[in-house]
Amino acid sequence: MKHSSRFLALVEDAKSRVRETTVELVREEFDDGAAFTLVDTREESEWNAARAAGAIHLGKGIIERDIERVMPDVDAKIVLYCAGGYRSALAADALQRMGYRNVLSLAGGWRAWCRSGMPVDETPLAGPG
Repeated sequence: MKHSSRFLALVEDAKSRVRETTVELVREEFDDGAAFTLVDTREESEWNAARAAGAIHLGKGIIERDIERVMPDVDAKIVLYCAGGYRSALAADALQRMGYRNVLSLAGGWRAWCRSGMPVDETPLAGPG
């Protein structure tokens, strides 16, 4: 997908303030049993199709509204991912402004997750109705 220059500038600005992590570092933490929450910030349709095993869903459109209810501890480690690492960077920036201190954005996002062979859950989820 080709992104607009203004969107890319917005993402680069956010990335200047957030920490990114790699799939390899997440894999190490996964293997070591480290405590962190993996959060999928993609659209609901993307989440319903397939998701990183063990992830929870808080889409970019609602994460700021719902994060305090789902994760009230502002010191908890949160790793956000989207399709390619753009929306998760924007979400990480917003969460940091809300006082969350241990938020990371997954560089390369879902695509990097899948390429690396990390576990994926493709169990179909029930739709509305």
